[in-house]
Amino acid sequence: IAIDGFSSTGKSTLAKQLAQQLGYVYVDTGAMYRAVTWYAMQHHFVSTSHLDAEGLISNLDQITLHFVFNPALGFGEMFLNGQNVEKEIRTLEVSSLVSKVAEISAVRSKLVEQQQAMGKEKGIVMDGRDIGTVVFPEAELKIYMNASAETRAQRRFDELKAKGVTATYD
Repeated sequence: IAIDGFSSTGKSTLAKQLAQQLGYVYVDTGAMYRAVTWYAMQHHFVSTSHLDAEGLISNLDQITLHFVFNPALGFGEMFLNGQNVEKEIRTLEVSSLVSKVAEISAVRSKLVEQQQAMGKEKGIVMDGRDIGTVVFPEAELKIYMNASAETRAQRRFDELKAKGVTATYD
């Protein structure tokens, strides 16, 4: 099952619920990009003022990603090179840099290849951008989600607020 659409439309929420109800594996593609970004940050390939795309590309073969199901949470957590990085990849710092890393075509190619390999076994629910068009154009079921800008902004605000993130404006 491929769930595609804009950010903050509820793709992940739906994907997790579907996977749980169907007994399928939930694959959070955003977590995969976040894990690569975390790796890039730890190895000084990316920061707010710097991107060493060639350095990251030359290290892509050093990155192993997989999900490990956590029964307490009801979904798989992201592991990077054998280490659970679920908490680390959900920070605002990672969020602010993930688009820089995702723009690198070699990163996208590597992750799409891994996602397609996961899908060969069937029984998965995968959400993310371009899942139904690029990753699984022949998916048995494709769902596209959208919401108004106001709804998406409110969802993101509520998510950040629940995590204790606050912002002040001048």
